[in-house]
Amino acid sequence: MARFTAALKRIAPWAAQNADGAIALGLAIVVGVLGIMPDGIFGKEGDKVQDQLVSAATLVILALVATALLRDRVRQAPLEETVTSGALAQLPVRLARLEAIEDLVTGTRRALDSLQLVRVLGSRQEIAQAHADARKDTTRWSFKGGTGTYLRAVTLPECVAAARKVKRHLTVRVEIIDPVNVEVCETYAHYRRSLSDAPDGTGETWTADRVRKESYATILAAFWHRQRYGLLDIGIGLSSTMTTFRWDLSATRLIMTVEDPNRAMTALADTFYYENCDTELRLSFEQARLVPLEMYKKVPLSDEPTVEEVQELFTRISIPLPRSYDDRDVVDIARKALRARNPYDA
Repeated sequence: MARFTAALKRIAPWAAQNADGAIALGLAIVVGVLGIMPDGIFGKEGDKVQDQLVSAATLVILALVATALLRDRVRQAPLEETVTSGALAQLPVRLARLEAIEDLVTGTRRALDSLQLVRVLGSRQEIAQAHADARKDTTRWSFKGGTGTYLRAVTLPECVAAARKVKRHLTVRVEIIDPVNVEVCETYAHYRRSLSDAPDGTGETWTADRVRKESYATILAAFWHRQRYGLLDIGIGLSSTMTTFRWDLSATRLIMTVEDPNRAMTALADTFYYENCDTELRLSFEQARLVPLEMYKKVPLSDEPTVEEVQELFTRISIPLPRSYDDRDVVDIARKALRARNPYDA
C-alpha cells in the first residue's frame, strides 16, 4: 500500500499538468479492454451498451487529443514568435558583426605587416615559400643579381606558365652581369669561390667561364620565352659591376637574398622598403646596357636551339660568343638556358 501511495504521489503532479492526456490515456485503455472482450459476455443488451461506450469513449479521446494539440500550439506560439522575432531576426545583424570582426582582423594583420618593414627569413623552406607567394598571380617581376641562375630554373618558367594559363600580361626586367665584360665576370667568380669552393646545387664550382656561360644562358632563355609567349614583355640589362645581393621583386613583395641559402629578407608591397627598392631597381636597369630583345622575331629559336641558331642569335644582337667557344660550349649554354638546375636544391 505504501508503494502504491508513493507511486500515486509521483504520478499525481504529472497527471494534474497533463489532465487531458491522462484522461485520454485512461479512456484508451478502457476502450482497448472493451474492444478485446468476446461478444456475448454481457448479453445482447450488454453488447449494445459496450458498443455505445466504445463509440462514446472514442469521441471523447479524439476531443481530448484535439484539445491537447490546440493547447500545445497556444503554448508554442509565444516561443515561435520569440525565436522568429528574436534570435532569427538578429541573425543577419550577428552575421554582419562577424564579417566586420573578420575584416578588422584582416586589416590589423595588414597593418602589422606594413609596420614590419623588413622580415628576416631563416631557412630554405621559408625562402622558397616566399618566392612561391611572390610568383602567385603576379603581373610583373624585376630581378637584379649575378647571372640569374634561379631566375632561369624556377622564376621565369613558372611565371610564364602561370600567365599563359590565364592569358595574362607579364612584364619582366632582369639585370645581370655583362658576359662580355671579362673583368666583372672574374670578380664575381672570385667572390663566389671566396665564400665556398665547393660545388653549389648545380654541381658546379664558380669560374669566370661559368659566370659568362650563365649570363649568356639567361639572355638566351629570355629570347626563347619571348618567342613562345606573346604577352611576355621581357627586358635584359647587362651590368659592368657586380652586387652581393639578389633582388626579386613582384607585384606583391620583395625578396632580397645573399649567398647564404638559409638567410634572406622580405618586404610586402606598399611598404617604405619595397617602394624604395622598386625605384632602385628601375633606375639601375635604365643605366645598364640593354639587350635588343625587340629582335626576337629575326632570330627564331627551335624548341631545342641548335648550335647555329644560338651563334646567330648572339651575333645579331651584338653580344658575340668568345671565339674560343666550340660546339660543346654552345650546347652547354643552351642546356643552362632551358634546363637549368635549381642552385638551392639541397
